Amino acid sequence: MQETIDLTPYKEFAKEKLGFEFNDINLLVTALTHRSYVNEHRNGHVNHNERLEYLGDAVLELVSSDFLYRRYNESEGIMTSLRSALVRTESIGEAGHKLGYGPLVRLSKGEQMGSTRAHDVIMADCFEAVIGAIYLDQGYDAAKDFIAKHILSKIDTIIEEGTWRDPKSYAQELAQKVDSATPVYRTLREDGPDHDKHFKVGMYIGGELFATGDGHSKQDAQTMAAKAAVKKYRKMLGPEIDQFKKNISAE
Repeated sequence: MQETIDLTPYKEFAKEKLGFEFNDINLLVTALTHRSYVNEHRNGHVNHNERLEYLGDAVLELVSSDFLYRRYNESEGIMTSLRSALVRTESIGEAGHKLGYGPLVRLSKGEQMGSTRAHDVIMADCFEAVIGAIYLDQGYDAAKDFIAKHILSKIDTIIEEGTWRDPKSYAQELAQKVDSATPVYRTLREDGPDHDKHFKVGMYIGGELFATGDGHSKQDAQTMAAKAAVKKYRKMLGPEIDQFKKNISAE
């Protein structure tokens, strides 16, 4: 039996938020349908978004790579880091939240009760699936424009704030140049059950606690501590931070 769904909210979202009408609105519905929803509605002939996510991920990588190649004359390593900063889960998940398709995402009851972290990943996956849907329905140029507006527009901020760089490496560089010391990370707290651990890590400079970070793994918590340290150093140094920034210049 075919599932009956009110397509009006999806059509309105496409027109108001995306700026066009889908030729096949079911592509957008599928892009916003999580596997858990399909598992819960096995008799409804419902499709989930993983194939569209796969396609959208490839389009996102191509558009981002082409944009960076044409704009910057940098090494492969730096270009890869810039691209990673643009398309990381947090970045595209945030773009999805700003677009506001959250209420249209179809999830199982269990996933609806999931953690904020899990929801952020789902929002990011849906963003890639939406790219795939736009590509199939409207073509490459429309998908490229969508990506440029919601993802590529962040590049100047990423370069200015140095968030394209590996946080731990950047924090170590600043610590060595400013304090002549190498950061040491120590776990301050570990809470929660095995399936949902939470860690708090401190970054120490010369034996003194300099910054802290939280995460669902020690590695994530260390990364967050390093990000906090970089932000603290940047605030301390002010304009002097420019001498520690990689000089990336547009072509």
